[in-house]
Amino acid sequence: MRIAVVGAGGFVGRPLVEQFVAEGHVVVPMVRSPQGLANERVIDDIVSADWPSLLSGVDAVVHLAARVHMMHDTAEDPMSEFRRVNTAGTLALAEAAANVGVKRFIFLSTIKVNGEATLPDQPFRSTDLPQASDPYGISKQEAEAALFEVARKRDMEVTVIRPPLIYGPGVKGNLRSLIKAVRSGIPLPLGGISENRRSLVGIDNLISLIGVALTHPGAANATFLVSDGEDVSTTGLLKLLAEAMGKKPRLLPLPTGVLSLIAGLAGKKSAVDRLVGNLQVDISDSREKLGWTPPVSLRAGLRSAVEDRAI
Repeated sequence: MRIAVVGAGGFVGRPLVEQFVAEGHVVVPMVRSPQGLANERVIDDIVSADWPSLLSGVDAVVHLAARVHMMHDTAEDPMSEFRRVNTAGTLALAEAAANVGVKRFIFLSTIKVNGEATLPDQPFRSTDLPQASDPYGISKQEAEAALFEVARKRDMEVTVIRPPLIYGPGVKGNLRSLIKAVRSGIPLPLGGISENRRSLVGIDNLISLIGVALTHPGAANATFLVSDGEDVSTTGLLKLLAEAMGKKPRLLPLPTGVLSLIAGLAGKKSAVDRLVGNLQVDISDSREKLGWTPPVSLRAGLRSAVEDRAI
């Protein structure tokens, strides 16, 4: 199969390209700047790219590229820029793909389309009504709707995958910070966050589901949630990270109410809310409709992530 991977230079894209090549596929990596990948194409702008020529002869597209949340966004109108890249860019790519005869289009969306948090033991499901609330999630939600409209009108099948936090070697963001903190051995006031539950997905499990979605008939024109299938508390996650490093965790059992109060006074409430809150996903559709099971356990995935000594 000839597969175009848009966003091939990123955290998910690089290992995905490696996996596809190992499986014998012909891969056309699409990147924003030169990455040294075989057969790569450099795309300056997702909206104005010459997609018809770039996608000529391609059987499937995996679209990973996106404008993601930024701590210090410098755009004058962030919402417009999110929509330009994530919604209009995705639509331009999809319409061109349909025009040149691409059969399947896989879109990596985000669990933020479902919402920001779940109630205890009430996980997000693929059938939930979208409740995106930030510019990133809204732009992805709108892109999903546009893609399914293209699929309805054209002879191209669309598959949407919504992951929660993705981790693996080279992970960035909050999980990277937690890994570095555990590795340093400094005491962390997070030993009392043992009742919440959060879903994560390791990079190998996400790549596995994408591979299944490429060809499975049940993936056509459908949305799937993905995770490791093992939810964990924040305290439990820190203990697993420490175990993977061969360390004893140094966790102080500060009550979550006190932690939230201190965070609010320090202007870090949203960050701590994510640590103490719930965000669970139900992957039963992925299991039942696609016959997919996460091949890598949470413990093994975290061990792989912490082996990256660059973190």
